[in-house]
Amino acid sequence: MQPLAGESVVVIGAGIGGLSTACYLADAGADVHVIEKNEQLGGRASRLEEDGFRFDMGPSWYLMPDVFERFFAAFDRTPSDYYELTHLDPHYRIFFKDGDQVDVTPDLERTKAVFEEYEDGAGNALERYLEKSRENYEVGMEHFVYEDRTRLRDYVDLDVARQARGLSLLGSMQGHVENYFDHPKLQQIMQYTLVFLGGSPTNTPALYNLMSHVDFNLGVWYPEDGIGGVIDAIAELGSELGVTYDTDRPATAIKGREGAFLVETKRGPLRPDLVVSNASYAHTEQELLPPERRGYDADYWESRTYAPSAFLLYLGVEGEVDELAHHTLVLPTNWEEHFDQIFEDPEWPDEPAYYCCVPSETDDTVAPDSHSTLFVLVPIAPGLEDTPEIREAYREKILADIAANTGEELRDRIVFEERFCIEDFADRYNSYDGTALGLAHTLRQTSLFRPPHRAKGVDGLYFVGGDTTPGIGVPMCLISGELTAEKILEDHGRPVEQ
Repeated sequence: MQPLAGESVVVIGAGIGGLSTACYLADAGADVHVIEKNEQLGGRASRLEEDGFRFDMGPSWYLMPDVFERFFAAFDRTPSDYYELTHLDPHYRIFFKDGDQVDVTPDLERTKAVFEEYEDGAGNALERYLEKSRENYEVGMEHFVYEDRTRLRDYVDLDVARQARGLSLLGSMQGHVENYFDHPKLQQIMQYTLVFLGGSPTNTPALYNLMSHVDFNLGVWYPEDGIGGVIDAIAELGSELGVTYDTDRPATAIKGREGAFLVETKRGPLRPDLVVSNASYAHTEQELLPPERRGYDADYWESRTYAPSAFLLYLGVEGEVDELAHHTLVLPTNWEEHFDQIFEDPEWPDEPAYYCCVPSETDDTVAPDSHSTLFVLVPIAPGLEDTPEIREAYREKILADIAANTGEELRDRIVFEERFCIEDFADRYNSYDGTALGLAHTLRQTSLFRPPHRAKGVDGLYFVGGDTTPGIGVPMCLISGELTAEKILEDHGRPVEQ
């Protein structure tokens, strides 16, 4: 008998974390039913398809391929059973707004030479930096990401102290990077990945320099059919394991208790033994649970630091966009003002840093012949005023900025356009203040300082996704599913009969 045989589980939300948990629980013998508020699986990794154009609406970078390999291996499969990968070259292109352009490629020697152009000795400094990043990644992933240390005493035993020796656990990313590079542009190149963690150089722990190992050493990839293709793969795996899916079925309340839950939905009630929520942690607690069963009050959620929201333009354009790479970053030479306008004094950025994704550079199925598919993402503070008039004005600002700083004039070639911003994140994903990602990775919101997988006030209710550990990003949410499943197996699993 499998350890969860006879247990029924409802997973609320079909984001990466929910889909991952569903696979692990079904493999352990549970009867797993995933319900999703929106019309498709994937959560923030939704797809937009219109007029022959196809967009990944959310995540667009395939990083940390080892995490995906480990996930599929848990079910005796490989990613290549479901999709192929293309190694991008360049990994990404950077336009600085003073006219400089840098391509970061898979060839480390070429990248070191670029660094030397900016600062004598920076090539060797990059090599040292990446060695520390590799060490942090290997030790951090094994001992601090895949192991869910939820209590302070988990960090004070001798084994943990030995593993942590030499890791960059404290301090900020800004201070860590400054130990290796003086030139502000090199510092920016090493810190751009903070966008994916929802932080700034001054509020993100130095431990996350491990992301540079991900970027420079493990590489940047494009999966067949984009991140949406990865969603399809995980959902297909779940189906093979017995998971059932229900879209267009939002949950409206969680009542009852372990062994006798009542999950109310707009299409009738469900009565599982256990519940996993991949919906926003704050939304689940504040909207789905009665006040007496919440683990955190409204003041807690209001006091948190949230990752940015985003202003997004999804554009189908005539012709090629040769100036832009598959992944392109456009950065002001001093980006402190932009981060301040996200985290310190929230307002729409005056001199924005932003990201352009052009999947049609790699995949000719995402756009009609002689056209290109691209989207533009500008990180902005959550909770800002978001009106049609502001969106229109900012759209003009961004398109003019792209033309001025990349040489790619798009305005007269747009044949399809969709906009997405703060109000859409709040409405579509129930995200707090319209954050695009959830809780930021500040020092006080990392590891054991993030909300736990086990609900504090309801036995049999569990959480998964970017608001809990290990945190934000597709690979982290995939791992979150494994950690949540481990908690459920610890609490409810039975010995397997030999």
